[in-house]
Amino acid sequence: MEQIKTNFGREEIIIETGKLAKLADGAVTVRYGGTMVLVTCVCAKEANKTADFFPLTVEYQERTFAAGKIPGGFFKREGKPSEKAVLTSRLIDRPIRPLFPEGMLNETQVVATVLSADGKYDSDILGVIGASCALTISNIPFNGPIAAVKVGLINDEFVLFPTFAELEESKLDLLVVSNEEKVVMIEAGASIVSEEKILEAIKFAHNNIKPLIQIQKDLQKKIGKQKRKDISLMTVSEELYGKIKKDSYNSIKAALQIADKQERLEKTEKIVATFIEKEASEEENFAADVKNAFSKIEKEILRDLVLNEGKRFDGRKFDEVRALSSEIDLLPKTHGSALFTRGQTQSLAVTTLGTSSDEQIIDALEGESKRSFMLHYNFPPFSVGEAKPLRGPGRREIGHGALAAKALEAVLPTKEQFPYTIRLVSEILESNGSSSMATVCSGSMSLMASGVPITKAVAGIAMGLVADGSKFVVLTDIAGLEDHYGEMDFKVAGTEDGVSAVQVDLKNNGIGFDIIEDAFKKAKKARMQILEHMSKTIAKSDADVSVEAPRIVTIKVKADKIREVIGPGGKVIKKIIADTGVDINIEDDGTCQIASANKEALDRAVKIVNEIIAEPEIGRVYDAKVTRIVNFGAFCEFMPNYEGLVHVSEISKEYVKDVTKVLKEGQHVRVKVIEVDEQNRVNLSIKQVEEDNAKN
Repeated sequence: MEQIKTNFGREEIIIETGKLAKLADGAVTVRYGGTMVLVTCVCAKEANKTADFFPLTVEYQERTFAAGKIPGGFFKREGKPSEKAVLTSRLIDRPIRPLFPEGMLNETQVVATVLSADGKYDSDILGVIGASCALTISNIPFNGPIAAVKVGLINDEFVLFPTFAELEESKLDLLVVSNEEKVVMIEAGASIVSEEKILEAIKFAHNNIKPLIQIQKDLQKKIGKQKRKDISLMTVSEELYGKIKKDSYNSIKAALQIADKQERLEKTEKIVATFIEKEASEEENFAADVKNAFSKIEKEILRDLVLNEGKRFDGRKFDEVRALSSEIDLLPKTHGSALFTRGQTQSLAVTTLGTSSDEQIIDALEGESKRSFMLHYNFPPFSVGEAKPLRGPGRREIGHGALAAKALEAVLPTKEQFPYTIRLVSEILESNGSSSMATVCSGSMSLMASGVPITKAVAGIAMGLVADGSKFVVLTDIAGLEDHYGEMDFKVAGTEDGVSAVQVDLKNNGIGFDIIEDAFKKAKKARMQILEHMSKTIAKSDADVSVEAPRIVTIKVKADKIREVIGPGGKVIKKIIADTGVDINIEDDGTCQIASANKEALDRAVKIVNEIIAEPEIGRVYDAKVTRIVNFGAFCEFMPNYEGLVHVSEISKEYVKDVTKVLKEGQHVRVKVIEVDEQNRVNLSIKQVEEDNAKN
């Protein structure tokens, strides 16, 4: 067994290998504090010759035993991956995927399993570090090592590897993955932070990553395996490539410069089909080889257009945003809707408002929590002109939805300001580049249209990159073709005041700070342009929620009154709901939400609850009912669950010898509260009501 460690923030990062999972090609455990993750990697011996892309799978598994918990449900074992697990799998996959040899077709699997969770530190960056280390010491070809760092911003100071508690008060949740020289991936959520501050945080993270990379190199020198030489790479035949280039280069170039996506695809597919038909080769995989060669030529043409001819395939300037259009309130019965179109990318966002009973319960390793804002992103096949079976949301949909949610969370009102549960759904109706950022734009407008009082409008934009050595061009608002053949997808979302979310994915081995700074600068300019367009459609949140949405009244109920509102076996609250048709939810802390789209029903229910929780007010007159007569007076019920005594001396200004001669059980009278003693006994007066009436 080998162990390496280094001081990292407030704890040590400890990496061990040679003890667990020894049959894997590479296996390490990474520990920080009481959190530990086992990461393994295995590469198939033979290439998958039917694959047309690198068959890498990354799985992040949460084991509830890691937190000393037993799973819920009937089977008492872990079920399908949680949203957190899916997002972390993507988090590990995205930075390592570009670091394998181009054209590699061997099935490769990386599995990260959480073995211990202390509820203090997140395990996601341990998974990234572990994946890099396992691959680095294995015999699998890998252009690493890399490492990940998380940075918070508290009181304008950067915090390395913040705890869950610290992230609650942090203005920034930044994750950076890099090698020694360049940044490989960025993921960030922020409470409106300037581009300059985020760039500073990225540099801070990069400086702290270097020791983590060094210990991986040290471990590789000690026990690293010789990298495999038998990996066969998918390559394009030079002869076939040359033949296609000579025969079809100009026609491909002309087709690629058709701005309309469908027309361009039809034209390029026709060129490919014509060449295959012309050659009529019976070689195995000939059609696939031709398509790969065409793809290589298309990439070269796109890069040449940008770097040497100074233009984009669709004729736009490098910093030009595609045509924008937007509208709100398309759907008559929803609580809020907005349509945002940028070029051939279109998102329809729909907001639904609910009560606290609609909150999502998150059962995570670090503990149970509730989510009152949900953003769900749907990507049907017709959005890209394809006919495919409809399935549940995949990793991409979950990831895009999480990014858009992160971008919008910074401007949402607090639960005290706006007691609703908010569900925002983005239906992608057309897709040709950065539908997640279109979701941010449509989602922002939909929230405003539904009456959610967000602090500022939020817009998002995706930047691309074409680079050759030190020469590079950052492209604003990349279309699908530029995303496919470019080297970077740099998404930035925010308000006019700053950034709320960043996500950067690369197809090369990293970018320098000059590119990051340029991308931030150009993204800000584009964001301001989009925000200006959006403000013409809707400038601020509507003053009130939609007429279709439920109205919510929040009442604070004292602890000793909660059971009175609920009643034995829920009898009281069920009756209120049955009689009025409202929705009522009472939390353990006494927060009572009453909701209904019918104002009259809402007012009735509020009145009933207020009467139940009301306390006797000295000097106030109430309608009462005589419940019992005793020789010294009469007991009267004057409020729900409240009974007081009218002493014989307070029944009438005349002397009363026999109470039964003046009052009868069941009789309705008007009483005044004259005293509430230390034991909460209430004394009432009928006489003083009559005297007050006489004076008036």
